[in-house]
Amino acid sequence: MSVALMWEARAVPGRGGELLAWARARELTPRPRRRETFRGPQDRVLVITWWDAGYDDTGLPELPEPDAGLVTRPVHRWRFEPVDDDA
Repeated sequence: MSVALMWEARAVPGRGGELLAWARARELTPRPRRRETFRGPQDRVLVITWWDAGYDDTGLPELPEPDAGLVTRPVHRWRFEPVDDDA
């Protein structure tokens, strides 16, 4: 079984580079099977991690909230599970 965790934050205008650097510097222990980091419009940063775990596994590490002065709102977090395309 596997699960993907999504973490998305919006930086204070003009501080997207700082938020991106902050997110990339955060280590997760244990390490995910896969990790990808993206940037988008309006100084948004998205991190998706893949884990060999169940959807309801509450023991998975997640990126924390950045300092309030770096973001415009609380971080958005979602969990996803794969869907069999043959279903």
